[in-house]
Amino acid sequence: MFTGIIEAVGEIVAAEPKGGDLRLRIKSNGLDLGDVQLGDSIATNGVCLTVVELPGDGYWADVSVETMDFTTVSKWQVGDKVNLEKALTPQTRLGGHMVSGHVDGVGEVVSRSPDGRSERFRLRAPKELAKYIAHKGSITIDGTSLTVNAVDGDEFELNIVPHTIEKTVIGTYKAGSRVNLEVDVIARYLERLLLGDKAAESGGQDSGISLEFLAENGFTRK
Repeated sequence: MFTGIIEAVGEIVAAEPKGGDLRLRIKSNGLDLGDVQLGDSIATNGVCLTVVELPGDGYWADVSVETMDFTTVSKWQVGDKVNLEKALTPQTRLGGHMVSGHVDGVGEVVSRSPDGRSERFRLRAPKELAKYIAHKGSITIDGTSLTVNAVDGDEFELNIVPHTIEKTVIGTYKAGSRVNLEVDVIARYLERLLLGDKAAESGGQDSGISLEFLAENGFTRK
């Protein structure tokens, strides 16, 4: 688990295809790896990766086909910057929100504009994830814990303060940038709980949650 508070910005220094998947070497830059051991997890642009080698100035990690299919990893190139966060411990301050490092999908930056000293970003989420994104709710963008300022269909807005712009890869975003999205895990579990006994029925990935379902079960008025 992670908090979504970025500790350093690293760099991809090697990307080696391995039997259909990928092995990455990430230079950790300012991230202290003194307490990191083989098998530990490091969130890399929001993707939970397992450390398989520690060369001294960073780490190597293997990336599965599944991960490449559902994240931006397959598009990473040598020289790309990535947000880094070590897994939390019982002593870690939970300054962001509970982040699993399991990316739900890839979103796209629609626009970027000044907003006082901050920057306002508008992003588009995959339609299947839009229902989990709520006004003033939490969302993780490339591993960064952020608050949703507005929602309009499958698009949402974020207000990013200067510190976050400076200390994360968000400062490099422009219209068309592709980003890893992780929705709030509480929304995921709530959806599952609302299904009740229907959760045990076969039927694919579609939750079946709709306005009609909520009304029938007393959560909204018809």
